[in-house]
Amino acid sequence: MRILGIDTSTTTASVAIVGPERTVFKDYVIAERRSSDLLVAIDQLCKDYGVVPTELDAVAVGAGPGSFTGLRIGMATAKGIAFAAGKPLWAVSSLAALAAANLAPSVCAVLDARRGEVFAGCYRGGAADRYPHELVGEERLLAPSELHAWAESQLVDVLFIGDALDKYPELAPLTDRWTVATPPAMHVALLATKGARVDVLTSGAPSYIRASEAEIRYPDGVPGALRKR
Repeated sequence: MRILGIDTSTTTASVAIVGPERTVFKDYVIAERRSSDLLVAIDQLCKDYGVVPTELDAVAVGAGPGSFTGLRIGMATAKGIAFAAGKPLWAVSSLAALAAANLAPSVCAVLDARRGEVFAGCYRGGAADRYPHELVGEERLLAPSELHAWAESQLVDVLFIGDALDKYPELAPLTDRWTVATPPAMHVALLATKGARVDVLTSGAPSYIRASEAEIRYPDGVPGALRKR
């Protein structure tokens, strides 16, 4: 089985192809997540692997939470490739893919949500015989000052992984327990093969967790546009 994995939930993007026996051919990290750069990277990845999209078995995408713009780019790109290739699209949590990059028994995946907040999810597992991790509770939107206490209330001896450490001074005390990383596309693909494999090609949407700025400012719809029903 050959799965194309895509994650664009952060300011970087990651693409990978996972081949038979869960071997990862390549995992490209793209400094910019512009759709044009993402498509170029995916095209090069397929060329290096020696396949065309129609020879893939599925496309997997990190559905968030994360950047509104990034998630839309990733979902639209993944849908376009899956639709054109006639393949299913599978979606997984970007936080779960991030947590999977750390095999510690207790992991808290954390991504910068901007506006002085972080996205976080606590996961139990990670041993070689317990892949993927098990989500404990729910993924949350938190103030950085609340992260440590919340994570400790969910898990014991928790370690942290994510891109938020250097963004907020409140997280500095966690430096010795923190791995700086962003969600790897290889784990997006691997987790998708372990999940329910529900095809979300027509119904898939990013998981934002919080409302967008436009929804907050204009709960009844943007002035001059069609109102919500």
